[in-house]
Order: sequence, then C-alpha cells, then structure tokens
Amino acid sequence: MQTNVITIEKEALEKVQFPTEEVLLNEHDKVNRMEALRRALWLGNTEKLKVKIWLEGKWKKYLVETTIWGLTPDRVILKRGVTLPVSRIFKVL
Repeated sequence: MQTNVITIEKEALEKVQFPTEEVLLNEHDKVNRMEALRRALWLGNTEKLKVKIWLEGKWKKYLVETTIWGLTPDRVILKRGVTLPVSRIFKVL
C-alpha cells in the first residue's frame, strides 16, 4: 500500500475537490481500469461485496472501501448518490 494515501469514508468524498485531468496516461491502463470497475460493479450488485478504490483529489490521494452501485463512462456511483470521476481513479481491487 502507498504510504501517501489517506483512507477516507465514502460520505467524506463529497468534500474532496477533483480536477478534470486524467490520472492515467496509458490507454492500456485506462482499459484495465474500466474492466476493474465493471467487475467491481458486478461484485457490488450480485454479491454485495466492497472493493478498494484509489483515487487522486486536487491535493491528496485517497483510498475508499465501498460498494459500487452504478457506472457510467465518466462516473462511478456509490450509495446515497455519491459519485466519483472515473478519470481520477488510478487503482481498483
């Protein structure tokens, strides 16, 4: 695990500022990220399992453990309408 990553609750993500720039520069990494998000969506909807999502805000990197309820090409949808920009996610497990 990266030491400069802050663990955060999903409810606190609403206060994080997310720039619009993409964190992944390699196209292969972007494809892998979407595959991991689709897998996480399936796990959340069928098995009610949580996944770990690493993402980058304006000033810090965060780790949130949560269930993904929905997915669009640009946003990850969590419980209670919390959304995350896909472009700011750099790892999903």
